Amino acid sequence: MAAISALSMSVRPALAGEFTVTDEKADMEISEVSRIYLDGRLASVFRLDDSTRYKTVRIATPQGRLDHTYTLCGEITIRTPDGRAETHEVSSSGILHNPDGHHFDALGSDGFTDFFLIDPQAPEAAERLPGRGEVCSAPIS
Repeated sequence: MAAISALSMSVRPALAGEFTVTDEKADMEISEVSRIYLDGRLASVFRLDDSTRYKTVRIATPQGRLDHTYTLCGEITIRTPDGRAETHEVSSSGILHNPDGHHFDALGSDGFTDFFLIDPQAPEAAERLPGRGEVCSAPIS
């Protein structure tokens, strides 16, 4: 039995460190449901509304890598100036350079259509890639 436990533990990736991400609801937002993927795997989900205006999560990184791909995707519902509710799908990707110990903010721009991570204390730690995040694309059958 001990051999099986030791074997199953060796199959799991060893974790090297962690970083944090904070997402905050903007005043124009009614609600937000977004996901962050690290290296193609779901790392966390943010669900924001008037009762939960921000959330900070810790994300573990696997051992042996300094650079990690990330993707942010989800739906942000805003209230337009004329009072209508409007939902925007957001999707973007980037690369985190040695993110362990960093704190990233999830920010939106371009009328809630662009979504990315940035560490205000070390902007070089996060690189944005052009285009939509592939991991967010729903397969069409």
